[in-house]
Amino acid sequence: MSWIHSVFFLCLTFRWCFAGESSPEVTDDGAPMEKTEQEALYSAIQGFVGDSWNGSDLYPDPCGWTPIQGVSCDLYDDLWYVTELTLGLVHENSLSCATSLKIKPQLFKLKHLKSLTFFNCFTLPITISKEDWINLVSNLEALEFRSNPGLIGELPEAIGSLTKLKSLVVLENGFNGKLPTSLCNLSSLKRLVLAGNFFTGTVPDCFNGFKDLLILDLSRNSFSGTLPLSIGDMVSLLKLDVSNNQFEGKLPQEIGFLKNLTLLDLRNNRISGELFENVEKIQSLTDLVLSGNPMGNSGDDMMGIKWENMGNLVVLDLSKMGLRVPSKKLETLPCLGALYIHGNNLSGELRFSGRFYEKMGTRFKASRNPNLCQYIVSDSQKYVGLKPCVVEKKKKGTLVIQQTWSNLKKEEESSSSMGVMVTRHVSSKGFMWVLLLEFSLIVVLYYY
Repeated sequence: MSWIHSVFFLCLTFRWCFAGESSPEVTDDGAPMEKTEQEALYSAIQGFVGDSWNGSDLYPDPCGWTPIQGVSCDLYDDLWYVTELTLGLVHENSLSCATSLKIKPQLFKLKHLKSLTFFNCFTLPITISKEDWINLVSNLEALEFRSNPGLIGELPEAIGSLTKLKSLVVLENGFNGKLPTSLCNLSSLKRLVLAGNFFTGTVPDCFNGFKDLLILDLSRNSFSGTLPLSIGDMVSLLKLDVSNNQFEGKLPQEIGFLKNLTLLDLRNNRISGELFENVEKIQSLTDLVLSGNPMGNSGDDMMGIKWENMGNLVVLDLSKMGLRVPSKKLETLPCLGALYIHGNNLSGELRFSGRFYEKMGTRFKASRNPNLCQYIVSDSQKYVGLKPCVVEKKKKGTLVIQQTWSNLKKEEESSSSMGVMVTRHVSSKGFMWVLLLEFSLIVVLYYY
């Protein structure tokens, strides 16, 4: 035996002696993963992709050289443990879920699991077990159900026991019924998304403990009743989306306390009453979407709004609200890049400047306001969809002229002379007025 082999043998001997019982327990194939952990992982995956998968091609372990797509691990006491598990065809090489799948209890034995995601796995109707979630209480920080139309029934009450959750995403599934009140226990959440399900009933009024919540998305459900008063206690909130529900009544005054809010989306509800007394206090807002709420019936028509306090607005949607009076003050918003006021009862003349229309482009909509007209006609306004205003000037007993800008333009194009005549009625005493009027029209049309 060479001296090199002798030294190597001695090193292994000393390592075994000093390590004693603390040396890592490895599986037969040499993978540094606890055997029960590996068995739990493989069994859980088989429940979703089918028993034909056995992990035999994963050598030496599922967390090292040949990892499973969607599985992430970390070392604890020199052993691999699963910390993140995503089931479903997220990437091309991800493990796709079988049509007939089952949630095996071994899934809940992954004791270091921090993140669990189900993506487009559940296509046939299935309800989630209510008992086993308690086993993930110690470590789970993110739980996501995305695009699982087969997930039906109520959201399990046991999910409210996962008090370390920072992200709960329940997006576009088949869940229905009322929200469990146990969700009030998840005060560590930074993101709560329940959009695109079939939830009904009122939302629990328990947001006073959600001081760290950044995103709250309840959109595209059938929630009813009024928005909870405690919504104003989420002082860190950046995004609030409750669109496409059946919320009604007045918006809570407490919403004005959300000083960090950048997006407020209330579209397509039944919210009524005064709004801006509270909302104009949220100077951080960049996106304000109110369309499809009967707020224009409150009488004040939002004309008392101090738009100068909302200088960060980029998107403003006031469409289909029953508004009656257009406000030129909207033009003063320095960051505004999209304005939608279509489908209201606005009347009178729209007197935004040509520069404003050029800035908005196709992001300005004012159509379907039968009694509203454009004061200025230019190429930059072709997407507005309004009729041109009538130019009318009246002088009692002397002169009445009525003509539209569009007709004037047509007459100018067809006229061979320097100016054109317009329809007029003049009294016998108005000869000098006629001459002045004709001269003015000639000058205007010549420079048009």
